[in-house]
Amino acid sequence: MVNLLKIGLSMLYAMNVPFNQMIKQIPKFNAEIVEIVDDGLHALNARRIGKLKKLAKLHEISFSVHAPFADMNIASPIPTIRRFMLKRMEKSIIHAASLKAELLVFHPGLKTGLSHFQPEKDWKTNLESIRWLISKANQNDVKVTIENVPAIFPFIIQNFDSFKRFFEEINEDLDITLDVGHCNINNDTEDFIKTFGGKIVHVHLHDNDGKRDLHLGIGNGTVNWNEVISLLKKVRFNGSVVVESVENVSESLKKAKKFFSSP
Repeated sequence: MVNLLKIGLSMLYAMNVPFNQMIKQIPKFNAEIVEIVDDGLHALNARRIGKLKKLAKLHEISFSVHAPFADMNIASPIPTIRRFMLKRMEKSIIHAASLKAELLVFHPGLKTGLSHFQPEKDWKTNLESIRWLISKANQNDVKVTIENVPAIFPFIIQNFDSFKRFFEEINEDLDITLDVGHCNINNDTEDFIKTFGGKIVHVHLHDNDGKRDLHLGIGNGTVNWNEVISLLKKVRFNGSVVVESVENVSESLKKAKKFFSSP
């Protein structure tokens, strides 16, 4: 497992700086994989992808892409808005293909003010949208992965039980990006990894207080890291790992490398 793992970081911590400043920071981390957030100041285009590819070649870096998430709802009950959201997601898939990214991470859809009146409609719409995304990803030869999300936000799929139902109904080949911080908030780390271990191909590492999605440095919250790493090793995880902390990034990356340096 140790030889196959790629360990790196997400550029989420640098979302407050312009794209050109962000990419200048990448080489200093000596990361094997870097996750680019296709949103805000870092939204991808052909010119930016060209710069990233040059950087990858020079420093032997691979990339993953986090799909847009700000104000995104792929399960919107309003058809025109939903179509716009899906087109933006398709654009991100195409960017990931052009970048030759190892995978693209996306969030499930969100509940709205109408969900109370039609509780199953947004669930079905979310399934339809995700099937559409998988189809577009397959057309572009991109691996898409769904991320587990914290139940403190109104996601349609937001905890272990709802993810279990989701995978029973989706009837598609879809892998998972395991977000350790989100599991800590949902208190479902063990259930999630043991049940979905074979589907986990990518992992986000960050810490929190068990209540808020703080994206703290590793070891600065309540995540039981010994348990997390032990569980991942038991399911023979051999995908990619990115630190998604927004502070103490260098220290967290060193800890992440140490986690997986021993059998």
